[in-house]
Amino acid sequence: MKCPYCGMQDSKVLDSRPADDRDSIRRRRECLSCGKRFTTYEMVERLPMIVIKKDGKRQEFDREKVLRGMIRACEKRPVQMEELEKIADEIEQELASTLDREIQTERIGELVMEKLRKVDEVSYVRFASVYRQFKDINTFMAELNKLLTEDKG
Repeated sequence: MKCPYCGMQDSKVLDSRPADDRDSIRRRRECLSCGKRFTTYEMVERLPMIVIKKDGKRQEFDREKVLRGMIRACEKRPVQMEELEKIADEIEQELASTLDREIQTERIGELVMEKLRKVDEVSYVRFASVYRQFKDINTFMAELNKLLTEDKG
């Protein structure tokens, strides 16, 4: 690490601890040349995940967009915001843990539906109706029947 005072490259770490944001490490260093102390912050470099949309367009993964979709599906339902935050974190973590840097939007939608179904079936059906773009009542009923038969089995 380059000393901000004398420009030398050699320093030693005196103290390391998580920073206030919990996403980085705060390190207190001492220059081995001039003896002055300085603080550095170290964080993990995350590679961006690219979402491939249905129309072929690409955009960076946005956890907040996933969360907003779930919030809409859970309006007036007994689902706590903390639960939705946890689901959004799980989805982001699951996607990041794959080696794929490009993710089909269908994969994200399926993960959201899978997790919402465990939390609240009405919210699941609401999300599925928008995500799967139900064209008519028959498509909607087919999804409901599928939900009912899977719950029995």
